[in-house]
Amino acid sequence: MAGGGGVFCAFWQWAMGPREQRLLELLSYGLVALGVVSALLLRFIPMPYGRYSSRRFGWLLPARPSWLLQELPALLVPIALASCIPAWRLPNAVLLSCFILHYVHRALIFPFLIRQGKPTPLFTFLLALLFCIYNGYLQGRSLSTYVEYPSDWLKRPCFIAGFMGWLIGMAINIHSDHILRNLRKPGETGYKIPRGGMFEYVSGANFFGEILEWFGFALACCTIESLAFALCTLFILGSRAKQHHQ
Repeated sequence: MAGGGGVFCAFWQWAMGPREQRLLELLSYGLVALGVVSALLLRFIPMPYGRYSSRRFGWLLPARPSWLLQELPALLVPIALASCIPAWRLPNAVLLSCFILHYVHRALIFPFLIRQGKPTPLFTFLLALLFCIYNGYLQGRSLSTYVEYPSDWLKRPCFIAGFMGWLIGMAINIHSDHILRNLRKPGETGYKIPRGGMFEYVSGANFFGEILEWFGFALACCTIESLAFALCTLFILGSRAKQHHQ
């Protein structure tokens, strides 16, 4: 294992440089483009998971294991990249920890809270898996290797405001998911209009929370990679929220 880890870190040390920085920038633009294209497609085709799950998009996979496996790369890839950094700067460590903490919940906790979740089509699972690898590399590599912050970054208004947005957004997202899980009584099927929490103000409170979370993260990071992720989230989840509202 130690030898394998050494080879892994040696590869990323070799890859580091202006070319990879340019690659990260291009991948950021690609992430925004992905969000725009997805939003346009979702005007005509519902996102094929959850209530819109369909066999037209491939074999149907059990909800819990598919969710865990598709989200796991967004947790493991940044951790693996971070393990190759000999000395961490505190702002970078705090910001990457925010990203990792989200996916600790999404990959290791949320799947086991799902109650009778609708199965996930294979096509949707593969798209989500590739997205999490892509974005895990994008955020993990930029924050672990390239972004340099002033020593007082954690005291600056943009970090403080962004961190609070990230924290509040994550709390809204988790609380809204809790409300959604408890809509049905044992034995009930079908869908209900959720009440309570942010659902009193917006119809897609879970989506609103996650969008707020990643825009807060982007403000705290002030990187093109984090902004691209926030915009992509807005385009995709905003479209999903509109479908739900209708």
